[in-house]
Amino acid sequence: MSDDKKPTQPVKRKRNKGQSLTLRDVAKMAGVAPITASRALNTPEAVSDKILARVRDAVERTGYVPNLLAGGLASRKSRLVAALVPTITGSVFLETVQALTATLAASGYQMMLGQSGYVESREDALLEAIIGRRPDGVVLTGIMRSPLARRRLAASGIPVVETWDLTPTPVDMLVGFSHEKVGAAVAEYLHRRGRRHLAAIIADDERAARRNKAYSDTACALGVAGGNAAVPSHIVPAPSSVASGREGLRALLAQHPGIDAIFCSSDMVALGVMIEAQAQGIAIPQQLAVVGLGDLALSKDLHPALTTVRVDGTLIGQTAARYIIQRAEGKPVADPVCDVGFTIIERHSA
Repeated sequence: MSDDKKPTQPVKRKRNKGQSLTLRDVAKMAGVAPITASRALNTPEAVSDKILARVRDAVERTGYVPNLLAGGLASRKSRLVAALVPTITGSVFLETVQALTATLAASGYQMMLGQSGYVESREDALLEAIIGRRPDGVVLTGIMRSPLARRRLAASGIPVVETWDLTPTPVDMLVGFSHEKVGAAVAEYLHRRGRRHLAAIIADDERAARRNKAYSDTACALGVAGGNAAVPSHIVPAPSSVASGREGLRALLAQHPGIDAIFCSSDMVALGVMIEAQAQGIAIPQQLAVVGLGDLALSKDLHPALTTVRVDGTLIGQTAARYIIQRAEGKPVADPVCDVGFTIIERHSA
């Protein structure tokens, strides 16, 4: 029977976790010979439109990405780990990047850093390029929600660690914390400190939105949303900045002049709020309590010192690196999901 007439077949061979999907698997699903599948991917003009469509459909369904290094290395190990962060201007991630780099280097691995932005399609394109070069591991900031990217990562067999978030369904391994618990804890903290008219300035990314929803829901349940159905919130572009904080406070006060506490999506936003409050003659914390997120090095030296949510970025980076190294060397990871938690650092601003 010719390749054109072979029916599409599912891949029946079971793969162990960490075992890469191969071109042979794709060819079997498409109902063609491996050499025909190779031609379809590398020289599509050499095959019929029907064959090309079947192979491309199999690639889409499996998430297969061709290995750009196949045949080019004597060893299957690249000693390279790729890490993706939304932005290199977001200093909250620097602690994790530094710890990841140092821990990997101590075991003879090098790290390649990519900036994915906050747009899902951009992250998908970057991941495709990375997977094609077959690093020994991939470390992601946040949870991978793109179905296509999840299929590609699973099909590659490359060890993956998602960080800075929690989910019951990680792609592979996970080191992070609950943004929902952060939001709820900050609302409870401000309530205990006697604040009754809460507000928020949040970045327009998915993790910040979940954090703010929990903050708002908890505030409403405690009766500290200023009589509103939700906490007054002002959304700023991610990555957020000092300017975002200044503009956010002006916008909130114009609509809600009675607010007495603000939870900010980052310490930089909180710094902007404090600068704007000073410019308007608003006393912190007497009239307005301010809480940030990230516990940057400068936060304790502000006047007043900034109350903030501390996440151990060093522990995240070290644990993620250890997971990648263990899996790359064929060792099992006993507990592939690690919740590092968080701490509210109480200082004078709240």
